Amino acid sequence: MAEILLRFENEDREGVVPVGTYLIDAARRFGIRIDDDPSSNDGQHACVVAVSSGAELLSEPTKVEREHFKAHGRNSKKRLACQTKIEKAGEVIIMTDKKTSAETESESEKDANERYRKEFEEMPLETKIANLVKLEVIALGETLSFVANTPFKIVDKVMDVMAEFGLKKDEDAKNAQRPAEHKQNSATNGSASKTKGASKKAGSKHKPI
Repeated sequence: MAEILLRFENEDREGVVPVGTYLIDAARRFGIRIDDDPSSNDGQHACVVAVSSGAELLSEPTKVEREHFKAHGRNSKKRLACQTKIEKAGEVIIMTDKKTSAETESESEKDANERYRKEFEEMPLETKIANLVKLEVIALGETLSFVANTPFKIVDKVMDVMAEFGLKKDEDAKNAQRPAEHKQNSATNGSASKTKGASKKAGSKHKPI
């Protein structure tokens, strides 16, 4: 499978993704969250990105993109990440409009951990020991409760079913949001493949013995 080197400049993250990947999905793989839910933004797309390099490797602007940028203005580098698919191998550089919420949350978590570490260091030795003992008792109690009350095989089976259902639901939701132009291309390619397969089978029946 052909691959492409994709770089998100603002976040300083890069990696290799397969051709056929949407920019929105590639961003998620790199831990970058880009909002793609118009219903939460007064019906407007918030997944606008700028393509600094490699625009020729991407799909043509869809009807949704054309209408969006016609209403809001656009320079030649702007694209909607939820509508833009990587179609050719090479290298693409993307600029997001701002730091993503995922990164902000990560930085907040780091700050909280750092504050807790400093507070712990400043505690008297007896207080440190008391806190550690409390944490160990809580962890041990939760572990024993889980072991005593959980029928492992049933839980494993339920978790497998839930995970499979969740993945299918997520995939169906993604496919429902894909551009109509891309869905039509996929359907056409699928029909062509079935026709070729049928022709090969028909031909094999009449081979001379």
